[in-house]
Amino acid sequence: MEFTAKQIAEFIGGVVEGDLNASVHTFAKIEEGIEGAISFLSNPKYTHYLYDTNSSIVLVNEDVKLDKPVKATLIRVKNAYECIAKLLQLYEASKPKKTGIHSLAYVSPTATIGKDCYIGPFAFIGDNAEIGDQCQIYPNSVIGDNVILGNACLIYANVTIYHDCKIGNKVTIHSGSVIGADGFGFAPNTEGYDKIPQIGIVKIEDDVEIGANSCIDRSTMGQTLIKKGVKIDNLVQIAHNVEVGENTVMSAQVGIAGSTKVGSWCMFGGQVGLAGHITVGDKTFLGAQSGVPGNIKGNEKLIGTPPMEPQKYFKSQAIFRRLPELYKQIADLQKQIDELKKK
Repeated sequence: MEFTAKQIAEFIGGVVEGDLNASVHTFAKIEEGIEGAISFLSNPKYTHYLYDTNSSIVLVNEDVKLDKPVKATLIRVKNAYECIAKLLQLYEASKPKKTGIHSLAYVSPTATIGKDCYIGPFAFIGDNAEIGDQCQIYPNSVIGDNVILGNACLIYANVTIYHDCKIGNKVTIHSGSVIGADGFGFAPNTEGYDKIPQIGIVKIEDDVEIGANSCIDRSTMGQTLIKKGVKIDNLVQIAHNVEVGENTVMSAQVGIAGSTKVGSWCMFGGQVGLAGHITVGDKTFLGAQSGVPGNIKGNEKLIGTPPMEPQKYFKSQAIFRRLPELYKQIADLQKQIDELKKK
């Protein structure tokens, strides 16, 4: 499919500078632009590519100033990154979707399958499972007994959703992820550990995306809850009875210990770790590798272990690098003090 600059501008609410009839049929990074492609510029570091790119159309922010002419047709918008995301969503939605149940899939006779679904080879749908309309379940995925899957869910290959879990509408779960495995609950005794049965579930609300090889554990009792709009990267661990608020996002290798409550619109960088049984307030921004041992009120930008304001953290790190030198100075001063005391 091809779209003109005029059509694209009307869709995203932009203003065309150049050829209204310039057409594109694919996407490309601005530094790898080709004829017939649309690119975008949102990071000022890439501005120099604007003058040489071979892309036919480039989305730019309204405030971008040109130092010299460009050969590409520009579409000025308020937020180029947001607009390219909308166009990519449109492009993805236009792709034909697979439908039908493959002959090598197993679907329990007591399961309910919605309209226009795809169930790939060697997928397993358990007893009394409910699969909504327009779901895509790729090969080797397991949908356990009594699982409820909403409409328009995308379950990639080798995903496992354990029994009784509830998944909302438009949820995407990438390959290798496990939803509803037992929470890590063991009681020590004189001979070792007694396993505490995990009889709760995982509930995932609408418009959630979960990256590859992430794990969300079922609760001991009640539910582990992932609220609407949450985005989870690859290799994230969310323990039993955790609650994650709406539209919170977390990068790879984040770990959240049991019974912690995370607020809405939080952002966690890579390898952030949260202790158990704490509360993190709304709009908390944690830098990569932050370790959180206690409650956070919210509306804060923090980094480090324990987390602190970025300015204080970087000052502390500057001092930390000088510790060997400072220690030597203190030791020398102590020697001088001891000698003065002897005199």
